[in-house]
Amino acid sequence: MIMEHAEQIEASATPAPERSGAQLVIDTLENLGTEYIFGYPGGAIMPVYDALVGSKLKHILARHEQGSIFSADAYARVTGNVGVCLATSGPGATNLITGLANAFMDSVPIVAITGQVPSKLMGTDAFQEVDIFGMTLPVVKHSFIVRDVRDVPRVIEEAFHIANTGRPGPVLVDLPKDVAVTSTFEPRHFVPEGNNSPRPANGNRAAAEVMIAHATRPLLYIGGGVVLGDAVNELRDFVARTGIPSVATLKGLGALPTDHPGHLGMLGMHGTKAANMAVHDCDLLIAIGARFDDRATGDPEGFAPNAKIIHLDRDAAEVGKLRRPDIAMVGEMRDMLHSLRPTAPKIDIWQDYVRSLKMRHGFRYDAPGTGIYAPSLLKDLSEAAGDDFIAACDVGQHQMWVAQHCRFSRPQAHLTSGGLGAMGYGLPAGIGAKLAAPDANVVTISGDGSIMMNIQELATLQRYKLPLKILLLDNSTLGLVRQWQELFFDKRFSEVDLSCNPDFAEVADAFGIEAFTVTERSQQDAAIDRLLNAKGAILAHVKIDPAENVWPLVPPGKSNIEMMEG
Repeated sequence: MIMEHAEQIEASATPAPERSGAQLVIDTLENLGTEYIFGYPGGAIMPVYDALVGSKLKHILARHEQGSIFSADAYARVTGNVGVCLATSGPGATNLITGLANAFMDSVPIVAITGQVPSKLMGTDAFQEVDIFGMTLPVVKHSFIVRDVRDVPRVIEEAFHIANTGRPGPVLVDLPKDVAVTSTFEPRHFVPEGNNSPRPANGNRAAAEVMIAHATRPLLYIGGGVVLGDAVNELRDFVARTGIPSVATLKGLGALPTDHPGHLGMLGMHGTKAANMAVHDCDLLIAIGARFDDRATGDPEGFAPNAKIIHLDRDAAEVGKLRRPDIAMVGEMRDMLHSLRPTAPKIDIWQDYVRSLKMRHGFRYDAPGTGIYAPSLLKDLSEAAGDDFIAACDVGQHQMWVAQHCRFSRPQAHLTSGGLGAMGYGLPAGIGAKLAAPDANVVTISGDGSIMMNIQELATLQRYKLPLKILLLDNSTLGLVRQWQELFFDKRFSEVDLSCNPDFAEVADAFGIEAFTVTERSQQDAAIDRLLNAKGAILAHVKIDPAENVWPLVPPGKSNIEMMEG
């Protein structure tokens, strides 16, 4: 027994083996619980790829660095964990910038690790050298350049901490090649400081409770901050306790089930008529994790003109930025919603009015003609997919139709590029979502313009045999731009004709992916069934009317109550 104890002491005293900077990158990612990393190799990041061989990490080889970071983005949104991507220096790093900006604007936790030329060559215009640290400063929460191999674990650990605490966001770690190949026995580690989360002032909470209790027409304005604050259950409990109706932003969809009886859907430029009218008519607007974005508010002077404002947010910088609230509460969203316990307001008349708005201004799906009507297709698809549905949506008309017509039971079911509006997000996001939730009904919903932005990721899909479903709505035009040119530029159509598109079913087939084409409404039910029940990856190429517009639409500079309805 004594000998055993002595052997244990001797073993524990054995110094850690010498590890290179690249090996420390892999060790640290494994220790942090990372499962998947997304990337593309190249010269300056090659030592890390060498260290990756034989590791526990699962690397997903994208076919473009933008594809890798969009996949990491969706993986993070679905799991709530930090998404990780790798790229080499120069063009590899610059190809990540759009993805970093996307994650920054939508508050998604990502750590991007880029290779860099050796330290002694930095600043000399060496081959594939760019100042990615400087280039990305406006679109990351924080940036690091690792100067000492001993700091590799500390920096990556701190990057994860920064990315996933407070308001989440992307962090860049730039790793010079000489640091990656240098070895050390003395790795340093990150020690986080105490919890600095802000605490909401009790006085503000009490005042908010009084204001809610006395409101006659209160309305919840739900934003993505509810999801980021892991406060979905607390929000749903608050709604159950108070009975207050609600609207949501693009990123707030699913925080309440979209078919909840008191929920009016998305507000704003392409919001529902009922949602925009309720905002206009309310006497108290309770903004929960929303930032009063221009796409949601329209003309700020006409937004909720008769309402007092209560604003709850984790990020103090958002409070009063675009609309000064009467009462502000800054803190952890879960804590604030849990502690906010007003006397339930007497709002029976208001609830009846809201229900009548929802009934009178609900969408119709009996479009004339025999062609596919996209809103009806999307509604039926989401309902057929059930609670396991996840939409990885691109940007354009189809994005607005998805937000208006799809049923979402939870916020992780709706993945889209909200703040940046980056075309090309849908396909790589679908890959990341399917890896994050392999048993879910993950459907990439794209347009013929958007899918061409990252169509090379069909090769990634086939490489890993991921059973992702792709619904491609093809109107042979850049639809949302065409709609604006029709309505606001006197029908002077400029560079929106995409009739030269390839046959997308044949393109998918060339990548080894099952595909079929749909043109008639009579084919819709069979198409949904085939798409959702396919065993492997499949693409449904759906041709729709090029002249179809998204309605309603709030014209630029107008109040949300001034909707065009087509």
